[in-house]
Amino acid sequence: MSAKSIVRSAVLLTAFLLLIATLAEARGEWTRLGSRRVNWSADRDAISVTAKEGRFTKLKLKVTGNGVRFRDLKVHFGNGDVQDVPLRAHIPAGGQSRVIDLPGGARVIKKVTFSYSTRGKRSRRATVVLWGRR
Repeated sequence: MSAKSIVRSAVLLTAFLLLIATLAEARGEWTRLGSRRVNWSADRDAISVTAKEGRFTKLKLKVTGNGVRFRDLKVHFGNGDVQDVPLRAHIPAGGQSRVIDLPGGARVIKKVTFSYSTRGKRSRRATVVLWGRR
């Protein structure tokens, strides 16, 4: 294979990968940003998100293992701003929150903190999974 063929193949592969990424973003697919296994004794936790995850316009939470009653949610952005989201809802195991719109267009998320209480069997701890949409 000649050097010219290798370069041409590399360019075509890069273009193909960029096309796939653009189509996925255009469809607004959800990206898993992180998770936290919540504790019975704690009532406040955080999910850290790295800047490499990108910029997002919407969030939602999914819960597995056991139900969680959320009292409050705060979104901490990369520029230092904080959005307080009144999320007073019980999400059962296997359920998810409403979609949370983030103001100001696509923004980098540093972390999401939430206060909560858990109920049910102590042997089944809940896991909260944070999802973002571009």
